[in-house]
Amino acid sequence: MSAGSVALVVPSDFGVADLYELGIPAAVFGTPQPDLADPWYELWLCGTGNRSRDTMPGFTLNSAHGLEDIVNADTVIVSWVPDEVFEENAPVPPELISALRRAHDNGARIVSACVGAYALAEAGLLDGKKATAHWMHTALLAERYPKIDVDASKLYIDEGDVLTSAGMSAGLDLCLHLVRRDLGAHVANQLARRMVVPGHRPGNLGQYVDLSVPASDEEGLTPVLDWARARLDEPLTIEALARRAAMSPRTFYRRLHATTGTTPLQWLLNERITRAQALLESTDLSVEKIAALSGIGTANNLRHHFLKQVGRSPSDYRQEFGRHQS
Repeated sequence: MSAGSVALVVPSDFGVADLYELGIPAAVFGTPQPDLADPWYELWLCGTGNRSRDTMPGFTLNSAHGLEDIVNADTVIVSWVPDEVFEENAPVPPELISALRRAHDNGARIVSACVGAYALAEAGLLDGKKATAHWMHTALLAERYPKIDVDASKLYIDEGDVLTSAGMSAGLDLCLHLVRRDLGAHVANQLARRMVVPGHRPGNLGQYVDLSVPASDEEGLTPVLDWARARLDEPLTIEALARRAAMSPRTFYRRLHATTGTTPLQWLLNERITRAQALLESTDLSVEKIAALSGIGTANNLRHHFLKQVGRSPSDYRQEFGRHQS
């Protein structure tokens, strides 16, 4: 179990919006967390221009790394291409394409956020794969790169060695997903708690939700969802949750979908998989017992859903992230 090095591609002309999407991976991977995992990730800021230069007014980038260094990183993150790429159909900078191809050939995991997907697409790394980007740019991405299965509805998509996400806060979801993959659910959940964000938003959630949903806690769904989380080992139906929320099943379904971007049954499955991950990491209970405690039923059901959502079997997950791992 190793965190490894993360190369964050920093454009020479980044603006205010870029600060947010660059700051997220910098905060996740660049802030040591020795009580959670030691060593933590090693973050490299890899500039696309001069290594010491003024960028936007009031900011100067000083970097020990350039674009040529990403070939040696374990993970490469791209959240930028020039505006002209998606506004005027201009080419992606060839030096970035070449560096990404060499990094991928060298075994690096390549990650994009927002319009960074255009760079991965131009490098051919998304051909034949599913991918996403900010919903404002997915239609052009699909038109420009027909070999890619573009899905505008997802927060992020994990294709193993290549991952893509929507823009802005979806980048944080993907970063926490990477931490979860590398260091386990407990570390990712603790880091999310420190950052005061949800521990796990699955990539299949929608990119945006209906903002007309009432925001007050009294009218919201927080109490019933907390109640359900405390009873995941019990049979839970939409009807039971709706009664607890004092709503009709139809209204509850509509409100939960508008609030979370997912259905009640998918929300329950996501929570149960998260519970199973925590039990696999922290206990020696059998897979059969964990399936029961997480509400998934049988060991076979747990293996099926766990492999589909986490990408590995429960036993492999325990071997990598369990409390007795080497």
